[in-house]
Amino acid sequence: MEMNATYTSFVAVGDSFTEGMSDALPDGSYRGWADLLAMRLAARHPGFRYANLAVRGKLIGQIAEEQTAAAAALGADVVTLVGGLNDVLRPKCDVDLVCARLEQTAARLADSCGRLVLMRSPGRRGPVLERFRPRMEHLFDFIDELAERHDALVVDLFSSEALGDARLWAEDRLHLNAEGHRRVAEAVWQALGHAPESDWRAPLPPSAPAGWARRRGADLRFAREHLVPWIGRRLTGRSSGDGRSGAHFDAALGRAYWVSPALAGSGGIGPVATWQRAA
Repeated sequence: MEMNATYTSFVAVGDSFTEGMSDALPDGSYRGWADLLAMRLAARHPGFRYANLAVRGKLIGQIAEEQTAAAAALGADVVTLVGGLNDVLRPKCDVDLVCARLEQTAARLADSCGRLVLMRSPGRRGPVLERFRPRMEHLFDFIDELAERHDALVVDLFSSEALGDARLWAEDRLHLNAEGHRRVAEAVWQALGHAPESDWRAPLPPSAPAGWARRRGADLRFAREHLVPWIGRRLTGRSSGDGRSGAHFDAALGRAYWVSPALAGSGGIGPVATWQRAA
């Protein structure tokens, strides 16, 4: 792609990965790769506009029904769509149906934006990844086909050895930590045609393996704080995203809205949480 491409608006569609979990800020809110990317794009283009509609826990059918029309109505220069992984990680999943719903969503968004960006999501190395690898690869192969049909970009995070490193993942083992999100933002930045600012694929430095007691303690904390609540939600048909709307979606009006940064003197572009709603 042409380097230094111009993008003045960006809409992010998806689930918890795009919402920003678990790149936690001091106030308990999340930032994530989409916000980081928006801040970098805004620093290059005065009047930049951004909307993040992603909601944790959403399946691809919910993303299609709840986010797609709102995102399409904004007519952004760039739209990122990441979804389907929550579906394929469930015990039972019709991957072909997931692909069909993803195709409908991608087609609607591609027709409404300047550039659609799809992703092969990262996976944390371990037994869970290996158990679901065939489904994930099925989904990702289909994403490659979608990109060809709709002239979309694909950011291949799944093949990155670095992003599979457990040290780039949060304690819940489902979401990237702050460094992981920073690397994803860099990967999308480069895919959009901008000059690299770092090597997002660079491996982490070697570290001594954790001892048995430390590993078992981490496993127990993970089970108590994350696995058991997740199982409870599955058994009761609940989702972590129930009752939530995207960060820039007005539930009362049923539509999305833009936010734009305000330059704060020499401080430059501040965090997205401080941006103002655009007219």
